[in-house]
Amino acid sequence: MRKPRRHTDARVADYWLTHDSVGEIDWSRPGVRLEFDPDVERPTRPVTLRLPRRLLQELRVLAKDRDVPYQSLMKVLLAEKVAE
Repeated sequence: MRKPRRHTDARVADYWLTHDSVGEIDWSRPGVRLEFDPDVERPTRPVTLRLPRRLLQELRVLAKDRDVPYQSLMKVLLAEKVAE
């Protein structure tokens, strides 16, 4: 029995640049069905936190200096402080 031939991503991309998928793929029926479970608990929860404007401004400057979103920086700083 022969093994199926594997193609590189570049060869596959070149193929689809020059061919139409109409004759290759049956678009009339669904391929993969994904199910969504609304009861699954998210790993994070949104929190509303009121901060003084000056503090928020300083956090944004620190985050910009580190090239990260300020909310991500806030999570890191809070996690470090809690771990102390």
